[in-house]
Amino acid sequence: MAKSGSKEPSGGHVSGQSNRPLSRPAHALTHEQLAAELDADILSGLTAHEAKTRLEQYGRNDLGEEEGVQPFKIIVAQIANAMTLVLILAMAVSFGIRSWIEGGVVAIVILLNIVVGFFQEYSAEKTMDSLRSLSSPTATVVRGGEAMVVPSGEVVPGDLIEVKMGDTIPADIRLVEAKNFETDEALLTGESLPVRKRETATFDDNTGPGDRLNVAYSSSTVTKGRAKGIVFATGTFTEIGAIASALNQKERRVRPVKRKPNGKAGPHRYLEAYTLTLGDAIGRFLGVSVGTPLQRKLSKLAMLLFGIAIVCAIIVLGANKFNTRQEVIIYAVATGLSMIPASLVVVLTITMAAGTKRMVQRNVIVRNLKSLEALGAVTDICSDKTGTLTQGKMVARGAWVPGLGTYTVELTSGEPFNPTKGDIRFDAREPHQINFRPRSDKEEKETAEKGSIASPSDLLASSKTRLQEFLTVASLANVATVFEKEGEWFARGDPTEIAIQVFASRFGKNRLTLVSEDNNNKPEWKEVAEFPFDSDVKRMSVIMKRNTTDEQFAFTKGAVERVIRVCTKYWTADVPAGETGEVDMTEDFRNHILSNMEVFAGLGLRVLALASRKLDVGSAASEDTDRNEIEKDLTFLGLIGLYDPPRAESAPAVRECHEAGISVHMLTGDHPETAKAIAIEVGILPKRMDKVSADMAKAMVMTAGEFDALDDTQIDNLPVLPLVIARCAPSTKVRMIDALHRRKKFVAMTGDGVNDSPSLKRADVGIAMGQAGSDVAKDASDIVLTDDNFASIVAAIEEGRRIFDNIQKFVLHVLAENIAQAGTLLIGLAFKDATSLSVFPLAPVEIVWIIMVTSGLPDMGLGFERAVPDIMRRPPQSLKTGIFTMEFLVDMVVYGLWIAALCLASFVLRVYAWGSGNLGSNCNESYSESCETVFRARATTFACLTWFALFLAWELVDMRRSFFRMQPGSKKYFTQWFYDVWRNKFLFWAIVFGFATLFPTLYIPVINHAVFKHTGISWEWGIVFIAAGLFFAGVEAWKWGKRVYFRKKARKTTGRLWKDMDIEERVFGEYMSGYESSEGMVAANGRD
Repeated sequence: MAKSGSKEPSGGHVSGQSNRPLSRPAHALTHEQLAAELDADILSGLTAHEAKTRLEQYGRNDLGEEEGVQPFKIIVAQIANAMTLVLILAMAVSFGIRSWIEGGVVAIVILLNIVVGFFQEYSAEKTMDSLRSLSSPTATVVRGGEAMVVPSGEVVPGDLIEVKMGDTIPADIRLVEAKNFETDEALLTGESLPVRKRETATFDDNTGPGDRLNVAYSSSTVTKGRAKGIVFATGTFTEIGAIASALNQKERRVRPVKRKPNGKAGPHRYLEAYTLTLGDAIGRFLGVSVGTPLQRKLSKLAMLLFGIAIVCAIIVLGANKFNTRQEVIIYAVATGLSMIPASLVVVLTITMAAGTKRMVQRNVIVRNLKSLEALGAVTDICSDKTGTLTQGKMVARGAWVPGLGTYTVELTSGEPFNPTKGDIRFDAREPHQINFRPRSDKEEKETAEKGSIASPSDLLASSKTRLQEFLTVASLANVATVFEKEGEWFARGDPTEIAIQVFASRFGKNRLTLVSEDNNNKPEWKEVAEFPFDSDVKRMSVIMKRNTTDEQFAFTKGAVERVIRVCTKYWTADVPAGETGEVDMTEDFRNHILSNMEVFAGLGLRVLALASRKLDVGSAASEDTDRNEIEKDLTFLGLIGLYDPPRAESAPAVRECHEAGISVHMLTGDHPETAKAIAIEVGILPKRMDKVSADMAKAMVMTAGEFDALDDTQIDNLPVLPLVIARCAPSTKVRMIDALHRRKKFVAMTGDGVNDSPSLKRADVGIAMGQAGSDVAKDASDIVLTDDNFASIVAAIEEGRRIFDNIQKFVLHVLAENIAQAGTLLIGLAFKDATSLSVFPLAPVEIVWIIMVTSGLPDMGLGFERAVPDIMRRPPQSLKTGIFTMEFLVDMVVYGLWIAALCLASFVLRVYAWGSGNLGSNCNESYSESCETVFRARATTFACLTWFALFLAWELVDMRRSFFRMQPGSKKYFTQWFYDVWRNKFLFWAIVFGFATLFPTLYIPVINHAVFKHTGISWEWGIVFIAAGLFFAGVEAWKWGKRVYFRKKARKTTGRLWKDMDIEERVFGEYMSGYESSEGMVAANGRD
């Protein structure tokens, strides 16, 4: 049972059934039969007492909630990870040999990791927990004969619900009464157009959800009309709830037993299943089989380093002939600790938590920390069109009036409801005669000369009657409302009708103006009857009376093919009122109309036809009149094309994705031509499709039917996966993601509806819309966009790449230091004292101090480093390698060995060149006069290692550019480095803090001798300064060598670097002739 108390459906729950099974699904019953089975009253509703009883019986009407934040589980997760367990083992060994100081230091490190990690994870979990929202906050119910508003969670089966335009349906209801009632079910079925409901119809038991026209679904919205209905399913028993329940099912963690065809299994099969299950549990416990690729790699790294630490400890013991004296074991523990990146967990957690907060500032809510790392590796984005790439608001973009010409609207703002914005271009030619997509400047110039921009008043003045009649029908065969209030334009109604109403309003033909009284004068028109849109006939009509003459007219709009079928005449010329310009409709002219329609459709427009006729005098037409008697013998008036405009920021965002080497795929339910046009406009498809071969073009744009007809092998054999899939179903989206995964791609999927949820779950990064998205989609996602803006995805990817880069930098910093410390200690085994025991150049506490205190804060500073300027002009990071690229591994070894060599050199110089060479006795345990030389040499080595660790952090701000020239274009040749180090103030002060904390450890009595096992130094600082100079010289020389190598490699392979290539070459090179595959370029060039 969910936390909220909502009841869960059993595994046998049938779609369309109630919380308590009915004799048949609700859509197969009449509303009277349903009311009888639910003991409901279709007039007065339930009583208050009965509603309370049913609420206790059936539970609240919500989708249930996940378990709340559980601090205990978070603490366990912080302890039960590979890195922490390794540290705990090191602590246990230290205490076991009575090395209290070393053990205590490690214990503090563990405690710090757990405390910081707990609070960061707790904060993140609280943020996730607060994301959930109710899909319908309130509902209007009839109880005891009175209508009242109650929280939607209190709606119960049997309630009588009233809904009107703009409401969200609170539960699944069987309609009792419907008046011009339509709902938007896109969240559930993916159907982009509103669905007309019929309360009197009944359907077969197995009718699909999209065809149950007598049912309104939970979370769908009312776009037109009003209705009453009886609630038959609430909570997880609704259609939307059933999907949510399926998504919330827990993954089975017990391996199944392999059985023979007869169902039997031998004992070895049970043993195999139990062993694999135990292995899975251990893998989850250690973190090596769960989490993001980076988290798994770091957990495996911890296990590997733990093994190396044990080997190093055995080497130390072996070099000292397995002497069990405490100082030998301490040396072994010190060497083991040097291989453990103790600060890695806490720095990783803090960096990701800080990234989460930065994401919120960029309109992105991160639902789990792993998606931060995953974003940096995204190679493909599968995006829905409506509302994501587009505004989800229809706009009339073109119109054709026979006998006059073609009108096109050029939008100049992002206000689709404002009829005063935008220009109207008029061309006397027909659409099929106009080149809407000129391929050259010459063609574009010719087009501009013949199609001129004109004001609406001039266009009306130049027309005698045809344009006026066309606009009148567009305005009146329409129930949408467009109005201005306090300088802002608003609209209510169906998006299609709103778009047509705005177009008519551009010419002053707003419906409110035509049918409303003005200064006590009768309106020009009065509505007599309405025949709403019917999905069978695909038309809607109104009967209007002209008040000045009492004449009645039928005005019709609808699908082009269906309207011209009932047209018997059309106009050939624009003639004055009273004259006739009508001629009989012919089959040739019908085909002529269709050819013009296809031109508009090719521009991505949804095309409707308008028609009218004057009714016979004395006809008593009403809503009871057979619409077939009204919708006949019509006169064709023209076509209007509607367009769902892309967001203004979509095209730049898609281009930025292409700049970053990310492919964008559009998966939409729209018509193929519409989808193709939008894809070209926002840059998903190349504008020069003529350069693409026919077979490649066919693969680039496919319908869901074509794609689903292919099996997996055929899909894998396609030269490229489609960039556009039209008429897309939810299962198609999942197959597309699976196909990308088989090609080793890392996929982000955007979506807002329930039908997007399975693909959001399957994608590597699921991106839900925060405003238009359903609760189910948000629950299935990894991140949520608070502004529903595709451009925010780009911001999220940029932030993910920045975090990815910074994690790579501080992990390299930590591991290079580990190699340096381990190398120094292992080679230091050669330094034997008078008792033939090894004297360590670095004490255990010195090692932990450098890892946690000296390096911990600079590591965090690297985690806060800003994005490098060209971070979105390089291909995504390889998923196979993650942060552990070959360059990373070589850098780690080179920097580690160089630091170790300089540290050992400083120790040797102090002991043998400027010392007596006396290594004393018991110098690993306590200070004595015989250990003076060793303690001073150890302090010198400690100071060198501290400085190297701090300077290395600055060098790793950019892994290839010189520390002194991180901004190649800067004119500050000698001082630019200072501006660069000051830019990241956290890192600057972290390094200053590291310098400052060095001196107390060297010069405070007792602490220096008893804890750190060294003493204060004086002239030895000269060795430290010289070693620091050599450190910079070595690192800068290595970086210079890398720059030369990668430049030569890039030019040898492609002649230029990835960032210098033209966008078309990068993105569409694999689709066009004459370009090398972009994937080949990525492999060859890397990120430089």
